[in-house]
Amino acid sequence: MLTIGFSPCPNDTFIFHGLVHGLTGAACPAFAEPLLADVETLNSWAMAEARLDVTKLSFHALGHVLDDYVLLRAGGALGRGCGPLLVARQPMSGPDLAGKRIAIPGRYTTAAMLLQLFSRADYETVPMSFETIMPSVARGEVDCGVIIHESRFTYQQHNLICLQDLGAWWEAATGHAIPLGGIAARRSLGAELLRRIEACIRQSVQLAFADAAPSRAYIKRYAQELDEQVIASHIGLYVNDFSEDLGEAGLAAVAEFLTRGRAAGILPASPREVVIC
Repeated sequence: MLTIGFSPCPNDTFIFHGLVHGLTGAACPAFAEPLLADVETLNSWAMAEARLDVTKLSFHALGHVLDDYVLLRAGGALGRGCGPLLVARQPMSGPDLAGKRIAIPGRYTTAAMLLQLFSRADYETVPMSFETIMPSVARGEVDCGVIIHESRFTYQQHNLICLQDLGAWWEAATGHAIPLGGIAARRSLGAELLRRIEACIRQSVQLAFADAAPSRAYIKRYAQELDEQVIASHIGLYVNDFSEDLGEAGLAAVAEFLTRGRAAGILPASPREVVIC
């Protein structure tokens, strides 16, 4: 059986409900019980030991593991108006970030790389689990925080303000959608099996789009925020046509992200193709 891991966030549990519950048909390869973990944990597993056959990864982490993994065209999170937010208790401008302590949801998250691309000021980053960032900023334990997932909808409840929408900055700077995370699989599985896995994930996305009701209980079992509207907003923001297939626009956005990361010295150069041919 193939091993698989993804995050417990509503967009991933929505996408993978059909696959996990055997709704994608006999043509799909057999998968073991999925491992649900924070995306930075998944990133670290891929970087340290290529632990899983199929895994959700931040695009930042993907840039470090292309020798072992290839990006699948289905199941990813890309879009517009859905990027990480840099938040704080009080206003400050970009240059004011120098000397500040900024919480990030993991060193190899796309959010962390976007912060680096946005500002090269001399600040200190403090990695922590994403759900602890807003309370830490609110308590003054850090000066700012880069928030992701459903925190985008709830930061004002912590009396925080948005200093910069990093996704909006990326869109303005590049013209591309923001590539947040994708589904990667071991290169060693071979092109034929990789295409079957990709097709299976695509079918799982299509099933979720066609009827979201069957996935509701599965999503709520793992969601950090149980409010129905927050969950619906989360899925609506992060699951879209790119999740079914990256297409040319999605692949171009990923290529731009990796190119900028390499130019900034954040990512290593790699001769490997990003997706299967």
